[in-house]
Amino acid sequence: MLKGKEYKVEDSNIALLGSDLDKACKLAAAKTEKAWSEAGQKLGIQIWRIEKFHVISWPKDQYGKFFDGDSYIVLKTYKKDPVAAKISWNVHFWLGKYTTQDEAGTAAYKTVELDDFLGGEPVQYREVQEHESDEFLKLFNNQITIMSGGMESGFKHVEPEKYKPRLLHLKGQKKVRVTEVDIGHKSLNSGDVFLLDCGLSLFQWNGKKSGPMEKQKGAALSRAFKEERKGKPTVYVLEEGEKGGSDSIEFWKALGGEGPIKSAEEGGSDTEAEKDNNKIRKLFQLSDSTGKMEFKVIAEGNAIKRNQLISDDVMIFDAGNEVYAWIGKGASKEEKKQALGFAQDYLTKFKRPSYLPISRVLEGGENETFEAHFR
Repeated sequence: MLKGKEYKVEDSNIALLGSDLDKACKLAAAKTEKAWSEAGQKLGIQIWRIEKFHVISWPKDQYGKFFDGDSYIVLKTYKKDPVAAKISWNVHFWLGKYTTQDEAGTAAYKTVELDDFLGGEPVQYREVQEHESDEFLKLFNNQITIMSGGMESGFKHVEPEKYKPRLLHLKGQKKVRVTEVDIGHKSLNSGDVFLLDCGLSLFQWNGKKSGPMEKQKGAALSRAFKEERKGKPTVYVLEEGEKGGSDSIEFWKALGGEGPIKSAEEGGSDTEAEKDNNKIRKLFQLSDSTGKMEFKVIAEGNAIKRNQLISDDVMIFDAGNEVYAWIGKGASKEEKKQALGFAQDYLTKFKRPSYLPISRVLEGGENETFEAHFR
């Protein structure tokens, strides 16, 4: 399948977040955005896709499914205390690997607009395909499906009889990701599960070293596809190395023929190689109290404590797997404006992965994930 130009994460328009935007991103303009008319009013999840600079509601039956050529905005409305009246929000903008610069910029821009509409209270997240934050994955029970294509091709329901075969790669231990890969034996490996979707025939191929969660996800996906297609498809489960009958013959035929299978090691670890978190964790202070903007390290590793967050400033906290821009209640207008820009610049200057999730958290609005880093 032809792919577009891969999006450069470092070019993300995240600097707009929290800045002095033009009138289109002020509260008055936010109220004119039809997409926000019912945003954040009811508990639950709402998703929009960016389509040619417009915010378009994403079908609820497609929640958890994303195209790698698009950008999306995902809003979670919830209560920290179930019996309290106060509502809280998390807003994520998700960037597909092949999204366009315009779509990514619009997603960031519109996230600010939604934030304005909700009174500036949401926790904001920038999400990058294949490196999503834990908070984002939890919205979909730690299982998301990433499909090839995008807004130009659109998502169209296809009848099973006319369905173009696709091969889905299921990988992960606790967090199983589903990604469409090229059809062929070269895409298979012994450590994971693969689902070959031929419309009326669904083949689940289990690598000999695949994990239980991957197999469970494969079974769940097969059931979901069968239900969508009114029970018409037949599901076949194949184990690597076992001799099969006609179902096995059909599987390899649809795959383009048998061939060497990569080892589990060649398929990669289910969990990203973890670095020594104590060497990575850093807490910085962003302050203009001296008359100029200064960015300096406050603590590192285990020395980082919750009480080191300074209410009069912005704190940039690298927790290892995520970077936070914590906005103190007394932070100046300029500090607030530059918070997320400094967080992104930090990734480049300190040679940290550009895909790391970046979140803006307001003092008093911290969530459980943020607090857990200090325990």
